Amino acid sequence: MFKNNCPWLRQILVFCTVALLVACTSPQDTKTSSTEATTSPAAQLSVSSAQVPQLVGTATVLLQVNGKPIEIKADGTNAPLTAGNFVDLVQRGVYQGTTFHRVVREPEPFVVQGGDPLSKDPSTPAEQLGTGSFLEPTTSQPRYIPLEIKPEGTDKPIYHQTLRAAGVSRPPQLKHTRGAVAMAHSTLPDSASSQFYITLADRSFLDGDYAVFGYVTDGMAVVDQIQPGDRIESAKVTEGLENLKSVGGSSRESPQPST
Repeated sequence: MFKNNCPWLRQILVFCTVALLVACTSPQDTKTSSTEATTSPAAQLSVSSAQVPQLVGTATVLLQVNGKPIEIKADGTNAPLTAGNFVDLVQRGVYQGTTFHRVVREPEPFVVQGGDPLSKDPSTPAEQLGTGSFLEPTTSQPRYIPLEIKPEGTDKPIYHQTLRAAGVSRPPQLKHTRGAVAMAHSTLPDSASSQFYITLADRSFLDGDYAVFGYVTDGMAVVDQIQPGDRIESAKVTEGLENLKSVGGSSRESPQPST
């Protein structure tokens, strides 16, 4: 049984269930000092030549799974790049038809993880699920985003590093409470792309290592019932799309995909 007095079991669970392994392409493993990591987000996009959209404020996303809604509020105030990437991918239709390929409830509730574009194709072998990334249509190259975690009581996020690696002892502003929505990544901090997870319970041992960018505000009962292979039937931005900006500052109001 998973016990609170066995932290090493928690670490094994984190490694085996949250980390996504990028199969074919890997982002550059960039390293910066803590001073460099707290400069403006637009200056930190060394992991990809693609422009990563920013969310300035909040936005609401509605996922439909098993015919039922899950409402997510993305927090661009505290995670502008991570939330912006997610909202942009929703708006592009990237998540529609993808599955939740990883669901961990034993030995105690942990996460449901999805968002792999490879999962849209039912013929994709199960062992390949969890290895896919979003490919920019203009370049056919993966879009990776930097790890972005804002410590409590600070004005700007830390980029490219876990809080521990950056020598920051403060907890993050956005924590892994039940219903937290965060980006999965490999052992490289700047390897998140499209795959996200939702925590099924408070999981504070993930704080500072993975970027939370929002919370489920309605529909956790639906999340609790998700099984491996369940599909996101639709994903739409219902509020706050005007807060989605490109790196250059322009609005990113592209047409919604048909359902």
